[in-house]
Amino acid sequence: MSFLKEINRRRTFGIIAHPDAGKTTLTEKLLLYGGAIQEAGAVKSNKIKKGATSDFMEIERQRGISVATSVLAFEYNGIKINILDTPGHKDFAEDTYRTLTAVDSVIVVVDVAKGVEEQTEKLVEVCRMRNIPMIVFVNKLDREGKDAFDLLDEIEQKLGLTVCPLSFPIGMGYDFKGIYNIWEKNVNLFSGDSRKNIEETTEIQDLDSDVLTKLVGDKAADNLREEIELVNGIYPTFDRDDYLTGKLQPVFFGSALNNFGVRELLDCFVEIAPKPRPKQSEERLVKPEEKDFTGFVFKIHANMDPNHRDRLAFIKIVSGEFKRNTPYLHVRHNKKMKFSSPNAFFAEKKQIVDISYPGDIVGLHDTGNFKIGDTLTEGEKIHYKGIPSFSPEHFRYINNADPMKSKQLYKGIDQLMDEGVAQLFTLDFNGRKVIGTVGALQYEVIQYRLEHEYGAKCTYENLNVHKACWIQTDDEKSEEFKEFLRVKQRYLARDKRNQLVFLADSMFSLQMSQQKYPSITFHMTSEFE
Repeated sequence: MSFLKEINRRRTFGIIAHPDAGKTTLTEKLLLYGGAIQEAGAVKSNKIKKGATSDFMEIERQRGISVATSVLAFEYNGIKINILDTPGHKDFAEDTYRTLTAVDSVIVVVDVAKGVEEQTEKLVEVCRMRNIPMIVFVNKLDREGKDAFDLLDEIEQKLGLTVCPLSFPIGMGYDFKGIYNIWEKNVNLFSGDSRKNIEETTEIQDLDSDVLTKLVGDKAADNLREEIELVNGIYPTFDRDDYLTGKLQPVFFGSALNNFGVRELLDCFVEIAPKPRPKQSEERLVKPEEKDFTGFVFKIHANMDPNHRDRLAFIKIVSGEFKRNTPYLHVRHNKKMKFSSPNAFFAEKKQIVDISYPGDIVGLHDTGNFKIGDTLTEGEKIHYKGIPSFSPEHFRYINNADPMKSKQLYKGIDQLMDEGVAQLFTLDFNGRKVIGTVGALQYEVIQYRLEHEYGAKCTYENLNVHKACWIQTDDEKSEEFKEFLRVKQRYLARDKRNQLVFLADSMFSLQMSQQKYPSITFHMTSEFE
């Protein structure tokens, strides 16, 4: 198959939502339809024997939530699909924000009963900023929930989207009979048997025909006819160009747990979703069709296989072909590296691949060479943008609880921080280590992983810090900067890249410092020119 054909048949997307909207369950069912797994697992804490394929960390299985993005690839109808299942919990949002730099489109999952929730709003905002095409999947229709039109209004108002329903529910909750697929003009009936994989689909070109009444009964048929008339009158007709430029968002209804509405979503997605898109680097716009390979690291994960203590850097291929055992330039180190066993993913299962194409996600074994945001190329020096560290919101001192294991503790912290799980700051005046995270739940994850993956134990001490700001000045020799360093020395630290950070203890203190030292810039993310 030619290089261009390989690019055109790839679809790389992320699944985003508020926790518990059914993201991981939807991922499982997409894999089931793709023939990639034989039996789907549910995400329930502690209650099931078979865990979800994409939740492969032990702590995820115990808690019943996703704490790290997982990568899954499968083939469906001749199309190569790469799914990135992201954590929904806000404490792990940074992992999700970074993952959104590596996808070409997203599916947003909304719970029919809870509607649009806070974390969904934040994630959709990031997608809107980047003009990422979005499809909305309204999940859990087998439960009682909000009226379909109310929900569509809420999605438009809260998320600022222009929706276009491509399927519509026939009833809901106890009265849920099935789905009318507007995209393919057919009716898919719900049998209520959750073990049944695929329901019968009946082709209906004309909603006024008696076939519909026979299938669902007079009342449901009349309701559906009225609702579809309303849909046609209120919402814009689907336009693929508007979808691809982020101006229009198709909406599907279904119940992932009962395999319902998932095939419709997948069939339409394969047809309309974008192939790998060009990506902006600091130097120029890089197109996937270019023959020279380029790619960037958007995630690092240590100990995916606890038996081997391995650490993988996840690379999104932007252009050209990535070949095994071929030397590529690590731009930040300015040195050539080659990789004998690049991995393709199926959650924690990996297989070695000889050649990968734009849109693919490849895992490279890493001994500490990579950081998030690093670029690999065939020689050209380019830097991909948009993978910053955000200012953390929680800060704690980290202490070693087992002095005999200090080497393991420092190695563990070093590797987990490279993953971007949290950020490490070293105070200038006493050298104490401070861990900053976006959410408090991260501390549990760090403690758990240090103990179970590195054999080290730690304790925490609270630290009163409001914000971490990265410091930039044009003149390090100025009297003003010297005074700032002297006055604020108790609040100054260095991050892992040795950048100077000001740990402001309150909003007031930060504002006063900004006023008093106008020549100093206080950045809220680590990425600045």
